[in-house]
Amino acid sequence: MDMYTFHDMKLTWLNGGVNYLDGGAMFGVAPKVLWSKRYEVDDNNLIELTTDPILIRYMGKHILIDSGIGKGKLNEKMKRNLGVTQETKVEESLAELNLTPEDIDIVLMTHLHNDHAAGLTEWRDDKLVSVFSNAEIYASQIEWDEMRNPNIRSRNTYWKENWEAVQHQVKTFGERLTVLPGIEMIHTGGHSNGHCIIKLTQEGETILHMSDIMPTHAHSNPLWVLAYDDYPMTSIFAKEKLMKEALAGGYRFIFYHDAVYRLVKWDESGKVIEESIRRTC
Repeated sequence: MDMYTFHDMKLTWLNGGVNYLDGGAMFGVAPKVLWSKRYEVDDNNLIELTTDPILIRYMGKHILIDSGIGKGKLNEKMKRNLGVTQETKVEESLAELNLTPEDIDIVLMTHLHNDHAAGLTEWRDDKLVSVFSNAEIYASQIEWDEMRNPNIRSRNTYWKENWEAVQHQVKTFGERLTVLPGIEMIHTGGHSNGHCIIKLTQEGETILHMSDIMPTHAHSNPLWVLAYDDYPMTSIFAKEKLMKEALAGGYRFIFYHDAVYRLVKWDESGKVIEESIRRTC
């Protein structure tokens, strides 16, 4: 497993699954001739994406960012449509660290789309149950409301199978929430109305988890947003503001979907990668 030590925080990327999606959809209106230079694409115009939760060990707590694509919840047609080639192996990843899902104290949900939230529940004895049964699960109030009452567009990704069994564990917030000192959730909207990012700060340094307003390192251009975004202009404005702050401040970035890099730090121009951790598994 890939790991990174950020002062008092120990970050580990767990195996949350792999899927392949249309590159055009993942880069929106950006021309393929441009984005394909920055992210590999196959002959079917598909790009590889991970759905890997990040475990943070900090202050005696075990914290997850998102939950993986789940296992045993998709039929073969769904797997084909969603490009899923590997389902979640989060429990196996935790076991390698001598942990179990019951050891997770907090789950930070950037948003509740199926590829991020399906790992919250699983089938046991013909019943859907919570995977992280002892955890507090944090999401923005806007996101939680839409999860339970999706509209004609969002109902394809907000599934009751992912929330009903964990609703008693969910805690919500408005615009910002400090979960622990140095761990903050910030509502951005854009990709979904309730989408948020995660900001980690330690000793004057910062790491941003931009979730799906910057799902891979190749999405650093504020204008390159997903065709899946419900509110693309909100994504653009949020990313533009955050990137300006981050590049000036020398922030690092971590990723859930990037099949190439786990962590990246650019120079102030945003064009040269000064530090990186490549995905190895």
